[in-house]
Amino acid sequence: MSKLVTIYGGSGFVGRYIAQRLAKAGWRIRVAVRRPNEAMFVKPYGVVGQVEPVFCNIRDDESVRSVMHGADAVVNCVGILAPDGKNGFDAVQHEGAERIARIASEQGINTMVHVSAIGADKESESIYQQTKALGEEGVLQHMPSAVILRPSIVFGPEDDFFNRFASMSRFGPILPVVGADTKFQPVYVDDVADVAARAIDGEVAPGIYELGGPEVGTFRELMQQMLDVIRRRRLIINIPFFIAQIMGAGFDFLKLISLGLISGPVTRDQVRNLASDNVVANDAKGFSDLGITPTALEAILPSYLWRFRPSGQYDAIKESAKNLRVD
Repeated sequence: MSKLVTIYGGSGFVGRYIAQRLAKAGWRIRVAVRRPNEAMFVKPYGVVGQVEPVFCNIRDDESVRSVMHGADAVVNCVGILAPDGKNGFDAVQHEGAERIARIASEQGINTMVHVSAIGADKESESIYQQTKALGEEGVLQHMPSAVILRPSIVFGPEDDFFNRFASMSRFGPILPVVGADTKFQPVYVDDVADVAARAIDGEVAPGIYELGGPEVGTFRELMQQMLDVIRRRRLIINIPFFIAQIMGAGFDFLKLISLGLISGPVTRDQVRNLASDNVVANDAKGFSDLGITPTALEAILPSYLWRFRPSGQYDAIKESAKNLRVD
């Protein structure tokens, strides 16, 4: 019988790619999510019954334990960019990650992959980065043989980075950003999934791996590259950090008084996060240690951002028409 892996957050952006990779490798997969009815799209990743979405609340021991029962390996992909009710940074990224590792250890599971993020730091001013670091610490306390992945900004068809700003660019001549000079090292989502799948198959040594693509660029440079792909001309305006902090505080307050019904484009914690470069450290283990060549941004962006071009799906036809000659 094929081995079983439980992927917490397996229907999320990164998790679904890990699920696809492991399904192709023959694993049976439990995709543990809060809303299984919204994760049915994962079932065709494998043959009938191979990939199954199941309910799990990672804030609860019994819920985590029930979907892990009988598993040979676990993957934790659960993470949030902003708190949402009881699903706060500490509950999800620190306590949730530690809970999964602790219960995996109790059940005798020796293989675990934990998806964290570059910038994880207990001393950071960002609560997001603090809880990412505390989550890593909790995982290693119970599963010292775990593989921890720290990707930079992850891009791909379902990302919430390039898609968001490409969408924003449709509504005016200006594209505002916070931290225009902050550096990123965008990494393709399937490259991250490749490392995770290899780790589950026992091909990656335990430890922390920082994953970044072949190019490093400032926020402004990445936005310009995105604009070139979607063929729009926009003025990229940097919002100073002190103004962004005021804006973030206002949006946080609006979300509070609306009981979460209204949320703004940026939070105070995200502004703090954007103040630090998000690139692979010089001494970190990464793709090169695994013999993997990461995918270039320019090879992937056009494949999914074309829909934001002025002519959308007809853009290629219009470009071709320009070359027609009438004799």
